[in-house]
Amino acid sequence: MRTKKQLCIGLSLTATWLKGNSWCREDSNVENLYSSDFYLELAQKAEKAKLDFVFKADALLLHVDVLDHTPGFSSPDSTIMLASIARETERIGLITTTSTTFNPPYVVARQLQSLNWISKGRAGWNMVTAIGGAENFSNAPMPSSKERYTKAMEFADVVHKLWRSYPHDALWVDRKTGRYADREKICAIEHSGEYFSVKGPLNVPAYSPDSLPLLQAGASESGRHFAASVADAVFAATPDIAAGIELREDLRRRASNQGRHPDEIRVLPGMYLFLGKTRDEARELHHEAHAHMTIKHRYSAIQSILGMDISHLSMDCPVTADMLPDLFQPTHSQTHTNLLRRLIINEQPAVRDLLSRPEVVGSAYWIIVGTVEDALREIITWHEAGALDGFIALPGGSMQSMSLFFDELVPMLADQGLFRKEYTGSTLSEHLGMNTKAI
Repeated sequence: MRTKKQLCIGLSLTATWLKGNSWCREDSNVENLYSSDFYLELAQKAEKAKLDFVFKADALLLHVDVLDHTPGFSSPDSTIMLASIARETERIGLITTTSTTFNPPYVVARQLQSLNWISKGRAGWNMVTAIGGAENFSNAPMPSSKERYTKAMEFADVVHKLWRSYPHDALWVDRKTGRYADREKICAIEHSGEYFSVKGPLNVPAYSPDSLPLLQAGASESGRHFAASVADAVFAATPDIAAGIELREDLRRRASNQGRHPDEIRVLPGMYLFLGKTRDEARELHHEAHAHMTIKHRYSAIQSILGMDISHLSMDCPVTADMLPDLFQPTHSQTHTNLLRRLIINEQPAVRDLLSRPEVVGSAYWIIVGTVEDALREIITWHEAGALDGFIALPGGSMQSMSLFFDELVPMLADQGLFRKEYTGSTLSEHLGMNTKAI
């Protein structure tokens, strides 16, 4: 059993509670989905609960085919949204998402450092390579996972060089001598690499000597190598405790092999919460959220994730490893593919069980359906087993589910000594317990 250590807890601002038919509920507030106030209210509730951060995923494409019955996951630009929230909050961390595949590093470095100034040191960066959207930027197809992560590694290097190019201590602002900055400390980066050519320096000074916390979400082989190299935390897709233990142990081992302390990388599973006053109420919320997923949709999802058609098999037929197609064929999400392949190899699930898996019905995240007490027990079990360092809450089903998370579950975790009752710091790095890393 692990020694008791406080959890890192964040809230996803992606409107997961509007999934499926849940947006039709009277309390959904779906009419304000594109309003800053919609997200500000959530961020203020998260700050009142003393959470480490709010986090906003982002995508650069629109799934038009689902818009006839659901808002999907379209939303305002995450960085602009969080900048508006920064002015109305004081302590909560603000983690935005930008793609290293489609954006220029100079723009991203400037946006993030600007958000850090606006929020007074509360900004963080979720680095994604993106799994779609290439058609909105060129006629070229989506690069392979390996190429995307090779480019992302160079991208991260350029961004860090740009942040160092105009360091905080270069700002003198000496009115008596009339000297504003020390030009000797400001320098071009003269980067010339495989993907980027950037002269620098950045035209925004660093807010502080500390580096911005970096979050990463990929769990493929390339994604894990990348995360172990540069990430402070990983937004993990771990649908069961075994997946969480395996991922955390692997990332800590990889980080150690790269000269980092294992504790420098935190594994934060996405926790998809369907909370009710009773278990029956929670189950009904989960059912409503996934009612739109017909059997046909689920077979299609299996085809997309694994590249195999199982629609001809009976519901009781086991799906075995010998049925799996070539591992190296392209898939929509390598993370989802790896999770389902591992399940099939280890457990040979029946078709009906495979069709009900969270990776198939909509996400690969850890799902808790039950009361607040059920959620508390499961979180403690995962924590003691070494499957997580915290989690990112994705409330599902209704606003009531979210209210139970804020008003009951978080205080229970604090009473258990697993979470803070008051903030002790004012920056995201301090909330996460990160060692100072000069940029």
